[in-house]
Amino acid sequence: MTIKLLSTSAALALIAGAAQADLSMTILHTNDFHDRFEPINAYDSTCSAEESDAGECFGGIGRLVAAVAEARERAGDNVLLLDAGDQFQGSLFFTQYGGDIAAEFMGDLDYDAMAVGNHEFDNGPEGLSDFLDQVDFPVLSANIDVSQNDQLAGRVEKSVTIEVGGEQVGIVSVLAEDTPETSSPGDTVIFSSDVDAAQGEIDRLTEEGVNKIILLTHVGVTEDSRLAEELTGVDLIIGGHSHTLMTNDGEAEYSYPTMVNDVPVFTAYAYGKYLGEIQVTFDDEGNVTELSGDPILLDASVTEDEAAVARVAELAAPLEELRSEVIGESAGPIDGSRETCRAGECEMGNLATDAMLDRVADQGIQVAITNGGGLRSSIDAGEVTMGEVFTVLPFQNTLATFEVDGATLIEALENGVGQIEEGAGRFPQVSGMSYTFDASAEPGSRISDVMVGGEPIDESATYGVVSNNYVRNGGDGYAMFEDAANAYDFGPDLAEVMAEYITENSPYEPYTDGRITAAGE
Repeated sequence: MTIKLLSTSAALALIAGAAQADLSMTILHTNDFHDRFEPINAYDSTCSAEESDAGECFGGIGRLVAAVAEARERAGDNVLLLDAGDQFQGSLFFTQYGGDIAAEFMGDLDYDAMAVGNHEFDNGPEGLSDFLDQVDFPVLSANIDVSQNDQLAGRVEKSVTIEVGGEQVGIVSVLAEDTPETSSPGDTVIFSSDVDAAQGEIDRLTEEGVNKIILLTHVGVTEDSRLAEELTGVDLIIGGHSHTLMTNDGEAEYSYPTMVNDVPVFTAYAYGKYLGEIQVTFDDEGNVTELSGDPILLDASVTEDEAAVARVAELAAPLEELRSEVIGESAGPIDGSRETCRAGECEMGNLATDAMLDRVADQGIQVAITNGGGLRSSIDAGEVTMGEVFTVLPFQNTLATFEVDGATLIEALENGVGQIEEGAGRFPQVSGMSYTFDASAEPGSRISDVMVGGEPIDESATYGVVSNNYVRNGGDGYAMFEDAANAYDFGPDLAEVMAEYITENSPYEPYTDGRITAAGE
């Protein structure tokens, strides 16, 4: 397969003059939207009014609706809109509505096909079933067998063929094999090898005469590369799951597309921040002869669709009731003050990190670290409401797990204590570990006596870490985490994780235990 990367304008000129037997088309694609119907900020959290006024917001369903409409108008005929999974989980809209709002807006957007993502199982098979009741586009996954589940049997296809410009285009999908560990598909959804399942379906379509095949995956960019290496008969791979940014502006690690074994691989980050746009031409034999495109950044330059924005505002109103829900009680006030949590160990920091670690301990995660500035309030003694938890954790940050060595953990702690005198929000609250800091020492020598699980930290050993997606993405100076191994934005809102922990441990007893000490104390 010969690939020639062109500018969008050059590609469109070639498309206009393509031979009659060629198929020229535009593929629009999204992935890992995670219920971000409201705009996000630069750190993938809810955009504040101040950030909105400053033009610093991205995404939101209003911008996505507008961008898709504009792209379809530009492209004219022969357009596919595909989603690579994980519409579910990540905001209060999912907590309140499950998959209903995703179904509504995806229907409005007229998607052609969607991959099942692991988080589509976060409310069990019944949550995915409810979603399927409301959509009329195919939802795909070749490597899951749902025949033993009464709610899903016969409703998740392995592939679909769609007629585009008089030609048949095959779309095959596969899902991450570790979904039983990261979501709740249950025992009646049986997973198989993504490679074997994909190849089997590709071969079946090829035998039926389909020679233009897109693999729509929810496995992550590393596994996408393996699929590109091992499969035959695939023309393009469009993926999700790893929240990977691909662009051609030189700012990302991956180009758009990234070529692997002569197969172009595409993905478009996450949270509705980008809309992927591919222009592709196939010859009559199904070979890709021209290929171009780049993801569209949905920033303030994209005017939001007013009807979509109004609908989101309407849907957000009942969330106020959710915020008044009593989720447990506290035996005493939980100190989450700025003065405490940005300068040393605080009760709210212990609660937050203990809850984070508890949520993912069964995944082999050993330590939790979060930024003290992410804790925005204290909680009084007595009944604790969901609204109070959201006041403490208002940013809709989600859990993120990754692996780093001990030296990187120490580097992260050094960063965290580096601006105490300024009251910076980067101060590191932790669980599963302890440390001593000397704010007056020279940079690089402020941290000492680091212990993990009661043992001195090993700088060469690998540790499993849980944080929030803001910190994991380099927020508050934690750039050392940006390229961490096996990074995964686990999905649940940190506020929900804390609320569940309070419920399970109610009445909660606030405490500090000396896990963070200042030199000389």
